[in-house]
Amino acid sequence: MSAVLIVVIVIVVMILVGVAAVAGRRAAARRRLEKERLAEQAVAHRGEAEVRAAKATDLSEQEQAKRAEATEAAAEAERHARLAEEQRSRADQLAEESDDTSARVERERERARRHGAKAEEIEEEL
Repeated sequence: MSAVLIVVIVIVVMILVGVAAVAGRRAAARRRLEKERLAEQAVAHRGEAEVRAAKATDLSEQEQAKRAEATEAAAEAERHARLAEEQRSRADQLAEESDDTSARVERERERARRHGAKAEEIEEEL
């Protein structure tokens, strides 16, 4: 019986070694597949990172262009505001001169009426 028991034990051990070898190969295959999957994911993420970096660079250039345009627009607005203030001042000055001239016109008309009336008085005396 001991020979049969030894043969059975050897067969069981061989079966266990075979099962362990198959399980080891399967585990190695799973690890290899997982490693390949992770490598593919890493490549995909690198590609996405490059795309995002290129987009960020493009947006940065756009931002700089917009900022420069905004600066120019602000300078132009300041120049227009200065011109508007100058024109407003000139308009106020002209309005004041117009009022002064209007008052002079009225004074001259009044003088003309007085001289006309004086002339009529003198003509009546003649």
